[in-house]
Amino acid sequence: MSAGPVRTAKPGGQTPRACPICGQPADARLRPFCSKRCADVDLHRWLSESYRIPVVEDDPDALDGEEGEGSPLGGEDR
Repeated sequence: MSAGPVRTAKPGGQTPRACPICGQPADARLRPFCSKRCADVDLHRWLSESYRIPVVEDDPDALDGEEGEGSPLGGEDR
């Protein structure tokens, strides 16, 4: 037989997920976190801008005058 614990899927095909902060099993009431503390740690990371979404800035000069077919500004004869 198997020496480790058997993980079964929850009804609806969902598998148990780990807390993204500490890795412990998540609590359904605090999903996706395991505790209020981990939820607060995540909130602090957002508020202190530890999490960032990278942005690639377009060159505004390159976009001037480029109103082609795919442009929402037109470029098509009506």
